[in-house]
Amino acid sequence: MPELPEVEVVRRGLADHVVGRTITGATFLGARVARRHVPGPVDLADRITGLTVAQARRRGKYLWLVLAEPATGAAAAGLIVHLGMSGQLLVEPSDAPDEKHLHARLTFADGDPELRFVDQRTFGGFALDDLDDDGVPHQIRHIAPDPFEDSFDQAAVVRRIKASDSAIKRQLLHQGVVSGIGNIYADEALWRAGVHGERLGSRLTKPVISRVLDHAREVMSAALAQGGTSFDALYVNVNGASGYFDRSLHAYGREGEPCDRCGTPMRREQFMNRSSFSCPRCQPRPRR
Repeated sequence: MPELPEVEVVRRGLADHVVGRTITGATFLGARVARRHVPGPVDLADRITGLTVAQARRRGKYLWLVLAEPATGAAAAGLIVHLGMSGQLLVEPSDAPDEKHLHARLTFADGDPELRFVDQRTFGGFALDDLDDDGVPHQIRHIAPDPFEDSFDQAAVVRRIKASDSAIKRQLLHQGVVSGIGNIYADEALWRAGVHGERLGSRLTKPVISRVLDHAREVMSAALAQGGTSFDALYVNVNGASGYFDRSLHAYGREGEPCDRCGTPMRREQFMNRSSFSCPRCQPRPRR
């Protein structure tokens, strides 16, 4: 699943190419792409047609378009886009051939380009939801702010992790604690901080926990500057281009390669049905 930098790259593309435009047509091909919208795809298309895209917003890995009434500019709803494992939002001219796994199309009053949703694995889709006072869809209110939001309270997150007997990596991946940090960037942040992912939050000092969060923000900022990570060729921006940050990774995917800090071969371990990568010397496992 794309992580925060990859989703932010898509959000920025939507801000450049879609915000300010009025939707004149919406086509959802099949019920699955609109399965999170209970009334179904036809109702979803009817409800968003005629609305203007006022903003493209993101919280962690979650993306939504703020739709407004064109006459008043008042926010009407949030169109949540679930990218799933392989969802792509692509800006395309209307005469471009349809992609093999095209599931949705939005057209606009000013003509080209149109917005297409392509999803090979069909885990993604759309949903329409009301917005709270902060402009966040109700379905996403349980997701904690990410490290790039003004509302992110790092001191409070540090206290929560410190109060838990759960592993630090499990806490980083818990979207109710801090959102946007996925498996790749958790491993990178922990490597930079010299902390093993199975260290318990309660056994770490607050400065160490804060340092891990600082590194998570830094590594995601670096990834964002390079367009995200492209381990999966399906992670692309709205123009179909992949990022390059995988060339700068120090931990993830580097089993058996020398640690960039000490030269020790990197190890791979199972963690929460995922693969974790760390340095045995720089990130010693906690004592059982």
